[in-house]
Amino acid sequence: MGLQLGFAALLLLAIALAGSTFRILREYERGVVFQLGRFWQVKGPGLILLIPAVQQMVRVDLRTIVLDVPPQDVITRDNVSVKVNAVLYFRVLDPQKAIIQVEDFLMATSQLAQTTLRAVLGKHELDELLAERERLNVDIQQVLDAQTDAWGIKVANVEIKHVDLNESMIRAIAKQAEAERERRAKVIHAEGELQASEKLMQAAEMLGRQPGAMQLRYMQTLSSIAGDKSSTIVFPLPIELLKGMADLSSKP
Repeated sequence: MGLQLGFAALLLLAIALAGSTFRILREYERGVVFQLGRFWQVKGPGLILLIPAVQQMVRVDLRTIVLDVPPQDVITRDNVSVKVNAVLYFRVLDPQKAIIQVEDFLMATSQLAQTTLRAVLGKHELDELLAERERLNVDIQQVLDAQTDAWGIKVANVEIKHVDLNESMIRAIAKQAEAERERRAKVIHAEGELQASEKLMQAAEMLGRQPGAMQLRYMQTLSSIAGDKSSTIVFPLPIELLKGMADLSSKP
């Protein structure tokens, strides 16, 4: 009985040693191996052999990580308070730096993204924040990428998701847009009046040079007015036309 217990204990010990000696890393994983507390090397993927109690390994995922940046209170350069959230895409390029240079690279990157979001957007006005998101995304990505390079991390992309405004600011923007539309309508109307007046001036000059053309235009106007029988219209006659009629009547 004692021999059986001893054999079972040895078997369990062998299994435990094998479990701590052999590790399998997937294609997208790397293992940062420490030997007696000192960095030794980066291993993987595949089967990894470790010396129990002497070597320890930390797994690192090399796939792109999607990090949701929670809403941040941002005060723009024109003193408008907004809430902005974003999404961050990054991956580990150097597993050694990601484990040794920073305690928790996920938490560190998240906190850095939040502060960078507030700092970069605070340098721009609200109109830029609403209309030029692509340029702001690039600015935030470049700042983050430069600061996380020491941690062996590559920030691939940053996307601003939502910009939340309070009700008063939404109403103010709506009024501004309405005023802008009214301004454009008045400008277009004024330009139309200017063009019409220029054409009328040209027509008046042309009719003034040809008296017969003026009389013809007058008769055309009378013809169009006469077609409307719903009202009585009193119109003046040109003196030249009256003179012509008087001359005709005086002839035998």
